[in-house]
Amino acid sequence: MSATANSKRSLLSRILSGLCTLMLFLAVTGYSQAQSASRFDDTARVAIISAFEPEVSILRGLLQGVDRHTINGVEFLTGTLEERPVVVLLSGVSMINAAMNTQLAIDRFNVSHILFSGVAGGVNPDLNIGDVTVVDQWGQYLETIAALESEPGRYDVMGVGGRVDAPGFGMFFTRPVMVRSASNPTLHEKFWFEVDPDLLAVAQRIKALDLRKCDAEGKCLTHQPSLVIGGNGVSGPVFVDNVQLREHLHTGFNANVVDMESAACAMVAYSNGVPFIAFRSLSDLAGGGDGAEEVHTFLNLAAENSTRVLLEFFKAWKEIDE
Repeated sequence: MSATANSKRSLLSRILSGLCTLMLFLAVTGYSQAQSASRFDDTARVAIISAFEPEVSILRGLLQGVDRHTINGVEFLTGTLEERPVVVLLSGVSMINAAMNTQLAIDRFNVSHILFSGVAGGVNPDLNIGDVTVVDQWGQYLETIAALESEPGRYDVMGVGGRVDAPGFGMFFTRPVMVRSASNPTLHEKFWFEVDPDLLAVAQRIKALDLRKCDAEGKCLTHQPSLVIGGNGVSGPVFVDNVQLREHLHTGFNANVVDMESAACAMVAYSNGVPFIAFRSLSDLAGGGDGAEEVHTFLNLAAENSTRVLLEFFKAWKEIDE
């Protein structure tokens, strides 16, 4: 083979090698740009999540520099609250909606913290409608075994999997969820999902607090609502208006409140390594009140009180930063 032929082959080889390198570079940078484009912005934001409209209506009017984004029909509002960048969204009611849209927020925004604000049912008889709770940890009480009734009133849960240290409710026996996380990728059992200790410490700094006793229509509570920090909260895909289940949740899990979203958000936050806390105001007593469906009477008042605590939390948080 002539020197000219060798030279041409060498030049062609270098050209092909260069083209391959260029294509690889374009593929990598294109993938990186596509990944970056999946987020609306890279600003570190606090995600503020509520389940439905009355819980977030006040907050919307307080945001500064608002932009709107819609993903899968869910509206995300970006802006600032007490000079802190936030993204505000409605998760929708219940566990699957809460988990799905919390993860959606994490995927599409640079979420630094997750705060849930809304209403709940009170299961601790020492608490009253309008009170706002900030609990230490959340569990999914309806992650259950429907046990075999081996004889009347006796249930066999052997061989079905792990159980939580709590009594059964009829045939239902609560068990942990199986979960992975960024820090612990091995599949493991977990029932209680703790709120972030630093965020809880901020909540404990809240002092000046003006919680509402009467709503805009003049319906008033017989007591002055208060902020209660600590204790447990439980969540499940059931609206609780039953005194027997209410008592079971309080005595079996030492719970203060029950809702339909917080434990799902807490689990998603845990799996992604994002700090989480929830502010829940009692709109009803989950079957322990004087009348049925009392949630409709004081829902707006409870939602406003939850938002008021959230705003005081942001002010306390800002004081720490300064």
